[in-house]
Amino acid sequence: MQNIKIKRIYEPTSPDDGFRVLVDRVWPRGMTKQAASIDLWLKDIAPTTALRKWFNHEPANWPLFQRRYNDELAEQTAILQDLLQRSAGRDLTLLYSAKDTQHNQALVLADVLLKLASEQL
Repeated sequence: MQNIKIKRIYEPTSPDDGFRVLVDRVWPRGMTKQAASIDLWLKDIAPTTALRKWFNHEPANWPLFQRRYNDELAEQTAILQDLLQRSAGRDLTLLYSAKDTQHNQALVLADVLLKLASEQL
């Protein structure tokens, strides 16, 4: 099964990152495209602007955010399958810009991708 990692985009790049995908809807503040060193920017699988603003990285909103974001991702199956195919044979690193490492969309997305990948076996 494919190895999926989660990393803040502000952390240094590493050869172990494999296929680097930015999963934020808006470009990270202060980050140049060269410094980001991404292979792909998938804004369409990021939480909608309305959901992102509602969540506002409030830990109390986390359980409901996860459910709502999972619902959004359920409508994006083709994009998710394409991502798994494009990164096949390599590690996949989901990049996000939020300061909160315990409550962010990359965590939810990684779970969804792992489930989808296991269904494809």
